[in-house]
Amino acid sequence: MSQVNPDHPLQIRLAMPRDVPVILELIRELAAFEKEPEAVRATVTDLHRDGFGPVPRFHVFLADWLGVSVGFALYCYNYSTWEGHHGIHLEDVYVRPEYRGRGIGRRLLSKVASVAVVEGCPRLEWNVLDWNNPAIDFYQGMGAQISPDWRIMRLTGEALCRLSERCD
Repeated sequence: MSQVNPDHPLQIRLAMPRDVPVILELIRELAAFEKEPEAVRATVTDLHRDGFGPVPRFHVFLADWLGVSVGFALYCYNYSTWEGHHGIHLEDVYVRPEYRGRGIGRRLLSKVASVAVVEGCPRLEWNVLDWNNPAIDFYQGMGAQISPDWRIMRLTGEALCRLSERCD
């Protein structure tokens, strides 16, 4: 999807199965940045199965700086009943701290936005932690808007199991 330009140190490309270990490494770095280093339970096996199996559940763009993977954007599809069309949920975007300020995050988001436009998706959505002001400013600088009327709701663990009526 990305043309290689030998004159520029940054290349954005679709991840391949061989990239799974570095994707997991970047995910762990993101979790540490978000102050939850122990929260990552994903494994190489999980990422291979769900990202590169017969029915991919997510897609990843990697940012390579001089051949070294320094960031990623992982996205999946959602569906808007009001729009009557699928959209894109950006689950994670991350650039290693020492590579920030070089336009890498913007290029990663641009790639995901391009997928949304090409596929006719009416929206691209993601979450941001309320304390991450540099990220909020970055996103708003690109035209993103915070939805003040919406809150993220999440069921996990025992609560999910109880609601499912499938617990042992």
